Amino acid sequence: MFFHIKELQYNAKPDRPDPVYAKKLQEVLGGQFGEITVMMQYLFQGWNCRGDQKYRDMLLDIGTEEIAHVEMLTTMIAQLLDNAPVEDQEEAAKDPIIGAVMGGMNPQHAIVGGLGAKPDDSVGYPWTARYTISSGNLLADFRANLNAESQGRLQVVRLYEMTTDKGVRDMLSFLIARDTMHQNQWMAAIHELQEKEGFVVPNTFNREYEKQEVSHSFMNFSKGTESQDGRWASGPSMDGNGKFEYISNPEAMGQIPALNLAPLNVHNTIPEKMPPAPKNV
Repeated sequence: MFFHIKELQYNAKPDRPDPVYAKKLQEVLGGQFGEITVMMQYLFQGWNCRGDQKYRDMLLDIGTEEIAHVEMLTTMIAQLLDNAPVEDQEEAAKDPIIGAVMGGMNPQHAIVGGLGAKPDDSVGYPWTARYTISSGNLLADFRANLNAESQGRLQVVRLYEMTTDKGVRDMLSFLIARDTMHQNQWMAAIHELQEKEGFVVPNTFNREYEKQEVSHSFMNFSKGTESQDGRWASGPSMDGNGKFEYISNPEAMGQIPALNLAPLNVHNTIPEKMPPAPKNV
């Protein structure tokens, strides 16, 4: 069960209208790593969680908080669109970067949204559930969550640098701080699961079925050998089940593909050695 209170989790009060910035802010609302994505991702992971209830509870805690962040951003975007004079939009578009990249105000904010936020990214691409991950394996999912929070925090920090509006920056500073917490949270949860399950997902797979000769081999498949200096190329493997090995000139280990001819009624390209098709009489 969910319930709503009227107060926002944190203030969302811009100092002045800015329709061009409203368009930019759509990215962290409805983009691939925006708040709608993490909201839906965490909630579905929580609803689908089987087993330890502390993980389910934690996922629903943070997923519900992300609903609050969606509300904050939609409120901020709507206020950035309030009474936005046309001359301000035209003035903003005179900047060559803004004019080329942003193209001024998003017309759908006025035409479709009625001066309200939309579940889209900054170029108008609609949010899609394909952005979300909920696999049922918590270690795999928590790693995806850490990536989502990392990308999201990066984008919010970039948006912070793109405005001097104190009210907008105040709200973004709160979101940045929460992203800091959430990254720490997912790292803590990942660490806890790795201690129980190991590093490699899934942990239930029988290693005897794995081609273990190449389980810890780093293969040099591009020009240059600088990659051999990395932690991934020598020393104990992270899962504790072997040692990293650097293969400077990896060899092909498979066959040369030679596929059988398709039946004539499939009408594939005629091979050179095949007799020519009969001519029409």
